[in-house]
Parts: sequence; structure tokens; C-alpha cells
Amino acid sequence: MSKSKEAPSLNCPTCKKPIEWSDKFPFKPFCSERCKLIDLGEWASEGHKIAGESIYDDVLSDELDPNKQRH
Repeated sequence: MSKSKEAPSLNCPTCKKPIEWSDKFPFKPFCSERCKLIDLGEWASEGHKIAGESIYDDVLSDELDPNKQRH
């Protein structure tokens, strides 16, 4: 039984370019710093979200009611 020393490959989450999980791609799982920053910007602008309800109140919300019962 021989083990393959080939690095696993995957697609960049941003541009879908195939990359290998190695030191050739220091921004893994992204292919470049540019794709990494694009992804970060999507999270910051809420383009990417994790489904579900927030368990915390939004302290910047206009809907805060001082009489509302908190969890």
C-alpha cells in the first residue's frame, strides 16, 4: 500500500480556480490575497451570512425598546 504524497486540491471559494493545498498558495483556501480580500468584504457587507436568528440584540438597531424583556 503506497501513500500518495500529492497535495490535495480544491477550488478557490471566490473565483473557483483550482489550487492545491500547499505552500505554493499561502492564502489557502484562496488562490490569492485578492480573492481572500473579496471574501472578507462580502462578510463585512453581509453579502455572506450564516442562516438563523441572532441570539443577541443589535445595539445599533432603531428597534431597541428599553422596556423589552431581554433573554
